Amino acid sequence: MPTSEPPQTPPPPELSEAQPPHTLLDLIIGVLSILLLSSLTVRSFVGRWQVIRSKLCTLQSSLSSISESPHWNDNSLLHTLFPSLLSTLQRLKALSDQCTLSSFAGGKLLMQSDLDMASSSLSSKLHDLDLLLRSGVLNQSNAIVLSQPRPGSDKDDLVLFIRDLFTRLQIGGIEFKRKALESLLQLLDKDEKSTAVVAKEGNFGYLISLLEVNSQPLIREQAVLAVSILASSSEDSRKIIFEEGGLGPLLRILETGSIPLKENAAIAVEAITTDPENAWAISAYGVSVLIEACRSGSQPTQIHAVGALRNVASMEDIRMALGEEGAVPVIVQLLVSGSTATQEKAANCLSILASSSEYFRALIIQEKGVPRLMHAIQDSLSSDTIEHALRTISSLSVTDSISRIISSSTVFIIQLGEFIMHGNMILQQISASLLSKLSISDGNKRAISSCMCSLVKLMESPKPVGLQDAAVQAIVSLLTVGSNRKELVRDEKSVMRLVQMLDPNNEVVSKKYPLMVLTAVLGGGSDGCRKRLVAAGAAKHLQSLTEMEVAGAKKALHRLARSRFKTIFSRTWRD
Repeated sequence: MPTSEPPQTPPPPELSEAQPPHTLLDLIIGVLSILLLSSLTVRSFVGRWQVIRSKLCTLQSSLSSISESPHWNDNSLLHTLFPSLLSTLQRLKALSDQCTLSSFAGGKLLMQSDLDMASSSLSSKLHDLDLLLRSGVLNQSNAIVLSQPRPGSDKDDLVLFIRDLFTRLQIGGIEFKRKALESLLQLLDKDEKSTAVVAKEGNFGYLISLLEVNSQPLIREQAVLAVSILASSSEDSRKIIFEEGGLGPLLRILETGSIPLKENAAIAVEAITTDPENAWAISAYGVSVLIEACRSGSQPTQIHAVGALRNVASMEDIRMALGEEGAVPVIVQLLVSGSTATQEKAANCLSILASSSEYFRALIIQEKGVPRLMHAIQDSLSSDTIEHALRTISSLSVTDSISRIISSSTVFIIQLGEFIMHGNMILQQISASLLSKLSISDGNKRAISSCMCSLVKLMESPKPVGLQDAAVQAIVSLLTVGSNRKELVRDEKSVMRLVQMLDPNNEVVSKKYPLMVLTAVLGGGSDGCRKRLVAAGAAKHLQSLTEMEVAGAKKALHRLARSRFKTIFSRTWRD
């Protein structure tokens, strides 16, 4: 029985890698030529060898293209790729010798396995060579290591650098990958222009593959950081990362990764879910990962995990999962235990949930959310946190028990008055609107009487929509107290503003607003209030508005005149 030839032993990798690329190319071409001939004379597994021969022909073409490139010999990637390719071809040469003799020491099954593995390895090398050729870096004289493009470099230089970078990332070993990722991170740190070109020219699919747990730890950490930066940079980048399947690996990292990995993964997940179409996909993985990250994650992780929950809360069809999975207690807790940024996003999330349904309002109330919201309003220095907390309380105030609690809180009512006087326009509107809906005591109304002047001023602002209505309703509520009516008319600026708003020539403010306030001021029948309004010219404008049949003008004029006649009658009776 004939014995099979032992397979040829490839040269040790260290010897192959020590050879210059042109020497390795000569060796590769020599072995390839023999293989192309021997693949035609094999007696066994002819079908498999036909497939391998097709790949060898493709390899021959690729090697020809490489040798024709002006600077191929300078490319350091070939120092890694050529030795590995030579080893694969030498292995195939040994297998072809055995198949020519139709004698296999290990049997047919082992030979089939060896051929399939060698063929797969050849396919991998062909892919790498094709990638290298398509990148265009072999045509560059500085292809050994392309340097970071300088500020002001043209787009072509930037594109070439990015292609070279991703080529090294995919073809090279761990050191090549590490340096390529370092270059990528430096580039992403430069400017938006560079990031946009990376989004267009980079291979995001391969970058995302590096997020998997089988990647080398440092490589994985750099890849997660790069993905988080790209996800935060633009809508286009987020879309590509999502379409390339990045959300799943990021959520797995958020669940089981190290602290640095979790922090960067949370940044990426929050950024990706800002797009509603992407936020939908969270339902496929479940929101429990985000909730747990909020409960037990580091402070940076909590900031972005609760931000992702906020994004999910905006999606009506998957919002219910937040309640079912126990998100509300965790989010409410973050109001008092989280950082400033965490509190702001937690308050925002609660405001979305509270405005959505009675179900979530009940959950927030059950978790003692109202006192924590009021505490956040009192202690926070962030106007955004205060805004979201006020919106949440406003939504919760539709419940009678909550309305009574906040109406009886002098501290809270005084805070509303302060926001009306000194807050930004959004805080002023929310505070005025909330104030107008509450049933507060006369004592608390007197306590915030100083905000009436600010409310009158807000009546002149047509934007944002609803501000004038809120301001008028709030001031009318405060004017049910006699001392507040007197205090308002003692303020000359406020009286002049009201009278100017009554002027028929003033088209900026709807006449219904000043008429409502004027009617409320005159409702107590104070002669002092009437005198000040008459002196400021209110009667003249009211007369004109009455003749124009403006709604409410006749009633206000009647009250102003009745007060005057009452005074005249009183003096006549005394005389």
